[in-house]
Amino acid sequence: MVLTAENYYSREANEEYMSVSQYKDFAGTYGKMACEFTAMEKLNERWEEPKSKALMVGSYVDSYFEGTLDSFKANNPDLFKRDGGLKAEYVKADEIIERIERDAYFMKYMSGEKQVIMTGELFGAKWKIKIDSYIPDVAIVDLKVMSSITRLEWVRDIGYLDFVRYWGYDIQGAVYQEIVRQNTGKKLPFFIAGATKETEPDIRIIHVTDNYLAEALNMVQMNMSRVLMVKSGKAEPDRCELCDCCRKNRVLTRPISITDLTADI
Repeated sequence: MVLTAENYYSREANEEYMSVSQYKDFAGTYGKMACEFTAMEKLNERWEEPKSKALMVGSYVDSYFEGTLDSFKANNPDLFKRDGGLKAEYVKADEIIERIERDAYFMKYMSGEKQVIMTGELFGAKWKIKIDSYIPDVAIVDLKVMSSITRLEWVRDIGYLDFVRYWGYDIQGAVYQEIVRQNTGKKLPFFIAGATKETEPDIRIIHVTDNYLAEALNMVQMNMSRVLMVKSGKAEPDRCELCDCCRKNRVLTRPISITDLTADI
């Protein structure tokens, strides 16, 4: 199928194409637990992640810079007061936008073509990407709104990680870079245009260098055989038994041992 802005997130598109978010549902990241069962439930439209206030702040900022704010407002009326302004818990979104727009350097990275869709093939699967700001021959830029740019996250057996690797944004950069290369013949640098929801929003342009992208792409390659087996129905999806989707769908068949409560420690 030919992807458009209208059908990009459709069930048909998600079944035909792999995306970075779908891959992370199956394989996880350091900061996001993998759950193949939840990934399949989402793919079959039997489960949808709840939309937190923090997520909606980020989505508002994204839609503003995409040029789709009117559509966002129409689809999310609960965020707004009768006069059209944002409710108190969401006003941070306007503060972030104002902070971004008064920084010329940040805006230079946001000046590219918006929401550019490309497709390609990687590791036995068709992939789809949608780029926040694509500057032809220059850069691939993804806008991220987060709680903190500088906070480090502890990962057992590894140590402290930056937000890029913790949340798998290096995976996104690796896939985007390769799909753009397949479409244009050019290997472009990947940047994160980051803004925070702190009292005074922080802003940074982060270059995720090619050595990190190469490492992330190797990880994707190692995981894709299993991901495709599950997605195609050739293998039963594993359940993490810890996420909301698993809890909702749990059917008890036997007791567990007290030792099961600490099995993952």
